[in-house]
Formats: sequence, structure tokens, C-alpha cells
Amino acid sequence: MPEPPVRQADIEQAGAWLAAHGLADVRPTPLLATRLAVRRRTRLTSQILLAAFIIVVALVYTGARTAEAAFGGAGSYRPWSLLVLTAVVVALVLAQSLLDRRVRQADRRAGADLPRRAAHPVRLGWRTVLGRPRAAFAAATFAGAMLMAVGALTAQDSTARYAALILLIGLCGVAVCMVVQLRHVLTHPVVADDEASLTADVIMRVEDAREVATPSVVWSLPVVSVFETALGWWNAAWLVFIVLSVVAFALITARTPQSGTVARHATGAR
Repeated sequence: MPEPPVRQADIEQAGAWLAAHGLADVRPTPLLATRLAVRRRTRLTSQILLAAFIIVVALVYTGARTAEAAFGGAGSYRPWSLLVLTAVVVALVLAQSLLDRRVRQADRRAGADLPRRAAHPVRLGWRTVLGRPRAAFAAATFAGAMLMAVGALTAQDSTARYAALILLIGLCGVAVCMVVQLRHVLTHPVVADDEASLTADVIMRVEDAREVATPSVVWSLPVVSVFETALGWWNAAWLVFIVLSVVAFALITARTPQSGTVARHATGAR
């Protein structure tokens, strides 16, 4: 499906984006404007998709609880709800893969129109694009959430065990989506024909990776099921976990160099 023609508004937004990243002297090109516009639309769609995922998880959880309360038979409606949620997780991963594919296709078409291609001096790895602190934080956040969910499986309260299963399935889906998206950011080819466009390409990668590694869904999923259980210690642990991880994320963000600085250092640009 071809991309719509470049609008003047997209060119202006590209110019503002360049200025915000320390590249005010670089002229915004239609190629850059197209790539940024595709990423804006894709990022918005991805955020809507994740919000819809959280809503569906809540509906599955409350639907099973409501059916049990109305028709009796505690636990009788939980197996099918877990199957439904698993199907939703698979759909989420597939939908996110299609969104990533759309970005790759837009970049491929843009690169095909270049009369020449700039080579990146070094291979960009996750340490450059994402950074050790953010990567460690994302991994620790998912690991901590998984451990607390697994810990609740040992509780005698069946409602808490069910909530933990819902949470585990949701976390696994989000983790797979993150890995798929990061793989795309790290492996898709460079689209640039000079030093300035090469720097812009790296900036986009850094911003894409940082967006993917922000565990906002991990902070939101417990609200769907955890806080409905009777386990006071579990609720308190999740509240502490969310608050501490949000504080840690804010500190890491404040101490992490801007994406433009990272890109210029990676490419050797001034």
C-alpha cells in the first residue's frame, strides 16, 4: 500500500524535529518527512493497540468473574477466559508485527529512491541504541513483575491465582512484542545518503528503542486484576513496585543523554 504524498505540514514537522535534536541547519527533505510521518502514525496506532489490549484483559477478567457470580461454579469459566486471553495475546503480537512491517516497507521504499547510500561506520547494537541502564531497567521490570505474579500462584486464594495467571499471560505477550520491536529497530537497514541523514536515522532508532522499552503496560496491567484480590500483601507489593519503578525510570531518563547526542557520538558527527 503506497504512502500518501508528503504534505507541507509533514515537512514543517520534520524541520521542527530536526531543530529539537540539534540539527536546525539541516534542510528537512521529503524522505525524512515521510519516514517521520509513518513513525508518528505507527506509534499512535501501537499505543491505541496496547490500550485496547489492556481493556480486553480487563473485560476477560471481569467477564469470567461476573459469569461465576451469576451462574455459580467458581472457576468453571476461567479455562475458557484464559484461552481467549491467549488468543488476544497472539493477535497483539501479530498486529504489532504488521505495524513494524509497515515501517520497514516505508523505509525500504525511501531507500530505493536514494541515488547513493551512506554507510554507518559501526554496527549499532543495543548498548548504543538503547543503553545499558534502560535495557537493565526494562529487563528488571519485567523480571520483577513475573516473579510477583509467579509468587501469587502459591496462594490459597483461587481468585489471586486466577489474577496471577491473567497477569502472566499479559506480561508474556507484552514481552514478546518488545523483543520483536527491538529486533526490528536493530536490524532494519540504514536509510541515509549523507552525514546529516545518517545522524537522523540513528536518532530515529534511538527514539524508537526508548519508546519500546518503556514498560507502561507493565505498570497498567496489575490494575486490571491484582487490586481486585483479597491478598493485601500482594496489593501492597505491587504498589511499591510500581512507584519505585516509575521513580527509577524518571531518574534514568534524566541522566540519559538526549537521542541527538547519542546519535552524533555514534556516527562521529559534530
